[in-house]
Amino acid sequence: MAVQQISAEEAQKTGFQELLQTLNASPEGLASEEAQSRLTQFGPNSLEEKKVNPVLKFLNYFWGPIPWMIEIAALLSALVRHWDDFIIIMVLLVFNAAIGFWQEYKAANALEALKAQLALQARVRRDGQWGEIAAAELVPGDLIRLRLGDVIPADVKLVEGDFLSVDQAALTGESLPVSKKPGDVAFSGSVAKQGEMVALVVSTGGATFFGRTAKLVQTAGAVSHFQKAVLRIGDFLIYISLGLVAVLVLVQLHRGASLLELVQFALILTVASIPVAMPAVLSVTMAMGALALSKMRAIVSRLESIEEMAGIDILCSDKTGTLTQNKLTLGEAVTFAARDAQELIFWGALASKEEDRDPIDLAVIGGLPDKAELSRYRQSRFVPFDPVSKRTESTVTDPENRTVSVTKGAPQVVMGLCRLAPEAMGRADQAVNGLAARGYRTLGVARAQDTGPWEFLGILSLYDPPREDSAATIVNAGTHGIKIKMVTGDNVAIGREISTQLGMGGNIQPADRLFHEGVDLERLSGEAAAQIEAADGYAQVFPEHKYGIVKALQAKGHIVGMTGDGVNDAPAIKQADVGIAVSGATDAARAAASLILTAPGLSVIVTAVEEARKIFERMNSYAIYRIAETIRIMFFVVLAMICYNFYPITAIMIILLAFFNDVPIMAIAFDNTRIDPKPVSWDMHRVLTVATLLGLIGVGETFGLMIIAKNWLRLDISQVQTFIFLKLAVAGHLTLFVARTPRFFLSRPFPAPVLLWSAIVTKVLATLFVVYPFGIMAPITWFQVGLIWGYCLIWVFVEDAAKLMVYRHLDMTGPRHQRFLNLVKQRFILYR
Repeated sequence: MAVQQISAEEAQKTGFQELLQTLNASPEGLASEEAQSRLTQFGPNSLEEKKVNPVLKFLNYFWGPIPWMIEIAALLSALVRHWDDFIIIMVLLVFNAAIGFWQEYKAANALEALKAQLALQARVRRDGQWGEIAAAELVPGDLIRLRLGDVIPADVKLVEGDFLSVDQAALTGESLPVSKKPGDVAFSGSVAKQGEMVALVVSTGGATFFGRTAKLVQTAGAVSHFQKAVLRIGDFLIYISLGLVAVLVLVQLHRGASLLELVQFALILTVASIPVAMPAVLSVTMAMGALALSKMRAIVSRLESIEEMAGIDILCSDKTGTLTQNKLTLGEAVTFAARDAQELIFWGALASKEEDRDPIDLAVIGGLPDKAELSRYRQSRFVPFDPVSKRTESTVTDPENRTVSVTKGAPQVVMGLCRLAPEAMGRADQAVNGLAARGYRTLGVARAQDTGPWEFLGILSLYDPPREDSAATIVNAGTHGIKIKMVTGDNVAIGREISTQLGMGGNIQPADRLFHEGVDLERLSGEAAAQIEAADGYAQVFPEHKYGIVKALQAKGHIVGMTGDGVNDAPAIKQADVGIAVSGATDAARAAASLILTAPGLSVIVTAVEEARKIFERMNSYAIYRIAETIRIMFFVVLAMICYNFYPITAIMIILLAFFNDVPIMAIAFDNTRIDPKPVSWDMHRVLTVATLLGLIGVGETFGLMIIAKNWLRLDISQVQTFIFLKLAVAGHLTLFVARTPRFFLSRPFPAPVLLWSAIVTKVLATLFVVYPFGIMAPITWFQVGLIWGYCLIWVFVEDAAKLMVYRHLDMTGPRHQRFLNLVKQRFILYR
């Protein structure tokens, strides 16, 4: 009979004997041969992982608009047999690919190392004998034994034993363990906290609750804003290039130029218009950022996420284990017969057993200022908590050798033992309900002397407290323009209490109100999306809800970060612009994340945001500089050929400029830069406006210098070409110093020494090269060199003044100014 996997939901409704028949299994366990057959049929009990061939991954770096442009330039070089140009272009192309591939390779190795630490073992009954095997070898129909501390390796039906306390926080986000009894189902990935039971495996691998959640991860994903920006820059340069080529081709054909000359010009213009080193510079800048973050114990698995992090304005944070400690702690106490809270905690601790490692017992014992006091009492009998009695009970002998019984458990059960007076019962009920409304779990504590009646001592409250650094992290995030929203599987009361304690706001929305049955998570209504945007947090959330929350916020124009540690967080982590797996996260969460924290707490995230904003400023500065340089060279070359009918600069000079201007400019990855106090993103209108202005000014100043060379100095064409080459080389880095800041270019923060010295060294080399050119170009005199340097230094102040005027205009008409005007208007209305 063919065996099929059974979902956890179906197994919950089906009896044990019927499941044995359906799975063709036996109480003695499967035979080894049958288990091997099923392993072949169902595959290993692990998530299917699609691995990309490293060669294909490397080749992927040669695919895209900018690589295409570079490859076309290389092809044109080969067609006209300019082999020097061809080699230089190919070296730059391969260098860019190697940088990106190596960074991803290192990040992948770090992930593999993390996964290797998570290999699980399982105790299984086969051929009538108990033994231990790798959890990946489990199959439907296996009988396994679950004990304290075990990670449950598959979806199982609990069949034998008293009870099992299971921590499902990694799956459902519930902060408190759930009690399971025979006949219940336990999910793969949850952890046994107390008890011992035998269970029947009903589904493995991708068919488990864990596996179905992981499949959501495969469908999730957001397009990088960095990728969009690079595409827009590439498109902008392509359109300009095509337009200028068309103009010049028409002019040259009219002049009777040969086809070979046109191809040669197309090569020159293509090389001039391509930001050859742009992908490499941006990759190195992000790689340096990834290295800096690794020193803060944060692994970057996707380089583009660094740029996305700079623009995060909403951070969706899982509550349990992320904002809170995932550790039960005593809250306030309500005393009845106990003299004070400490006496109440003391008797509650006597009704506990530390070696059982029960989280509730540990929380109560942890509330004692001195555990040594317990040693004065001898515990002769202890009955652990079970789902039927709903309380623990111990018999102890006090220092006077009297026998005392102590119990703690569900308040209603303990109060029933004590036969409270109506007034006391009403007060106790009010206290329990009040604490429950604030999200606290409550315990009643009572004692009895010898065989005397039970005496109600009071009520203890338990909760999962916030991490010590959470409140400070949330305040710090707010100063950086980031709103943190809590996302939890716990109920609204618990979520609201923690959110209020941390100063996050009390508007906690239940997920079932936002995502009613049949709603399409991909296309939420405007009203639902607005409610999600306005909420301070979300409670009673399932995995698909988290995914929908991130999608809705992204649809509202937000750049969303998602932190988490559990399987339930993985789809939303993957969909978010920046997915962050916190310390101790599950394998699924780590695999989905683009940033993996290996140190506890969220404080490193704010530090990472600061680092990301520095990196963004560097990339933004370089983009402005490179577009300006491209416009400067393209427009100048085309206009010079139209006006003077000769090449103002040779092809090899353009290639040398790529080295003198672009390759050393990778030092921008280490530049000093300001940190924007608000989220930042690519404002292409702003970038292109400033870059175009600087580029066109450069065209004008270069024409001015060419006129001086031709008409005043009376240089021949080859010397004019050398003259122009040095001018473009010197002005290149000077323009970078203008582009690197929106303020006066000589103001703080000053350029990093490595950037400053790279500019000085390359310009000195370019200067020496034009005086002693080794036959590559016509030499010029030191007087002419000094004239070029003085001319460029004067014009850098003109460029900077124009840049400041444009930024002032953009700030007065842009969204920032509009927000300022709205704020002033609101204050004026309030004043009136």
